[in-house]
Amino acid sequence: MSKKKKVRVELRKNREKPPRENDITRDYQEGDGRADDARSSERVRAKGNLSRYRTVVQDESADGSTMPAVNAETCIRGRVLRVHGLASVVETDDGRVFRCAVRRLLKSLATDERSVVTTGDVVWIRLVGTGSRDQGAGGGEEQLPAEPATEPTEDSAPNPESRTPTIAQEGVIERVEPRHGVLTRASRRREHVLVANVDQLVIVMSLVEPNLKPHLIDRYLAAAQQGDLKPVLCLNKSDLADAVELQSLIGLYAQLGVPVFLCSARTGAGVDRLREQLRGRSTVFSGQSGVGKSSLLNAVQPDLALAVKSVSEVNQKGRHTTTYSQLIKLDFGGWVVDTPGVRQLSLWQARPEEMEGYFPEFRPFVPLCGFPDCTHTHETSCAVKDAVARRFITSRRYHSYLGLFNGTMEE
Repeated sequence: MSKKKKVRVELRKNREKPPRENDITRDYQEGDGRADDARSSERVRAKGNLSRYRTVVQDESADGSTMPAVNAETCIRGRVLRVHGLASVVETDDGRVFRCAVRRLLKSLATDERSVVTTGDVVWIRLVGTGSRDQGAGGGEEQLPAEPATEPTEDSAPNPESRTPTIAQEGVIERVEPRHGVLTRASRRREHVLVANVDQLVIVMSLVEPNLKPHLIDRYLAAAQQGDLKPVLCLNKSDLADAVELQSLIGLYAQLGVPVFLCSARTGAGVDRLREQLRGRSTVFSGQSGVGKSSLLNAVQPDLALAVKSVSEVNQKGRHTTTYSQLIKLDFGGWVVDTPGVRQLSLWQARPEEMEGYFPEFRPFVPLCGFPDCTHTHETSCAVKDAVARRFITSRRYHSYLGLFNGTMEE
């Protein structure tokens, strides 16, 4: 049984600033006494985003981490299927589904995170109207907006949410369990966790329409290593490309130990092999818009009926069809998360000196560099740069390294 203790924690400052008095200058010139009152009562806010401290009752787990305490008699354990605005849809261990708000204390404690709850999180929820909450610790919850009504249209695709069991009632997320296997990125100097508690990352890229972006693949490989995920590369639309021209690319990532799948959602090529890779695992599909993530999942399991759109004929870029991440149970075993398309991927809290670790082909040459703190960018006696010149390391991978390194330096 976990121990409970009281700790002093930093809370995120309220995002909404108090309204300021208007026309104070005019009131002062006119001799209105209200100006003096406003000046003396003006609220002075502390600098920075962390200006409040509270005493919070937390559970201490076996690994030493602390989490807000919950009442096991009134709370139910579940997993987040999707997050849509302020509402999170949670499926409990007994198969019931609830639409939940997030306890305000959790948002205040998440000082570095863009979103407190993400798809795949294991959470504890309290049903609305049961139990009690510690108002002194900021334990209130957000009020959920009304469920938006959607009118079907002639060209609308079947709703994938129809596979989700009927939502029973509303609840409040009281605690988020520690995560493992996360896909995360930096967003406005804060951490944006795209999905949590998955085993592998399927990097979906299209060979054409939109064109292949090898540098984005390398960023995904670094993000997979950072989040303790097994990377898998899936090259879609193989029916529109020349397989002979892809041999060098496939061979490069195969040498790095990354499984590569040549697939076509339209013809079904490679779909059977991809299905076996997903069987019995928790997987996240990620990539640009328009590469065919949802189309591939529809090919893997046709009754998913995920909405899809064609690539824009104007700029040959994908159009956002999937607007939020959704955890889907596969009939043949396993779970998969279909995510919205990304246009860029910045690593979270990646330091420049860590970049070489994301490129395993650099490792044999790093000890041979002339300087122990060699950055492999401008130094004269650099074994990595020599290896690039001698083609032991591909120039494309080296330029991916430079892009990541310079990106962390700018941050």
